Amino acid sequence: MSSHSLINLKFDGHMHTRWCHHASGTMEEYALSAVKNGLEHIVFLEHMEAGVNYFETTWLTDRDFDDYFQEGQRLQDKYSGRLTIGLGVEVGYSVTHWQELQDRLGKRAWDQIGISYHFMPDPEHSFDLNLVSRQARNVQAIAEAGCERVLDNYFSTLTQAVRVLPGTVLCHLDAALRFQPELHLTEGHWQQISELLDTVRAREMALEINTSGFPIRGTPFPVPAIIQMAIDRDIPLLAGSDAHRPEDVGRDFYKLPALLAPLPV
Repeated sequence: MSSHSLINLKFDGHMHTRWCHHASGTMEEYALSAVKNGLEHIVFLEHMEAGVNYFETTWLTDRDFDDYFQEGQRLQDKYSGRLTIGLGVEVGYSVTHWQELQDRLGKRAWDQIGISYHFMPDPEHSFDLNLVSRQARNVQAIAEAGCERVLDNYFSTLTQAVRVLPGTVLCHLDAALRFQPELHLTEGHWQQISELLDTVRAREMALEINTSGFPIRGTPFPVPAIIQMAIDRDIPLLAGSDAHRPEDVGRDFYKLPALLAPLPV
């Protein structure tokens, strides 16, 4: 089996627009970028959160999602025959508000449901820890909380999220604490990752290969060793750019064949 058969490079299943308040560009600008870059299928994966205590809003309200679907359906009609456009959601898990998330997810027909975990409550801080942020206050707060403890929580909570929510793909598995210097996974973390991937397989979900990792660390999220663990479990792989600007659609997809080629199938 070739590396190209492991993943569809004409598909970008993860992009955000200005709807989420921390990205730029309209949905149509992303669609135009996808056409320009030769993609055949894209999925918008806008953020849904619940019960978050944070100093800024980085997700959509239900009213935002109403408008998002209206615009997305207009673009589906406009680009029919040129580009397949999916309307999905990246839902950030909450241990205390998971039922609310389930209820909100059940009210819409999503083309894709990505599972992630962005915000970890921490009683020692006045705001939830944003596990994927590059902002200095988040990086410092995570360091104060203890990176190993935070990662323990991250992987165990992600596993719970996969078990509880109706997800179709697990997003950027090892992206948490990506801006912490000298961070290394412990043996215990690798055991947690193994359990997480077993759960992904049992739930018949896919694993996202998120190319936003290339400019940050030279490999996607997750690293090739974790991708190999997914391949060994026959977990499908989906490419996602995690674009936050129209020009990032399909970014670094051309690097994936060389990265995947050495991995035993």
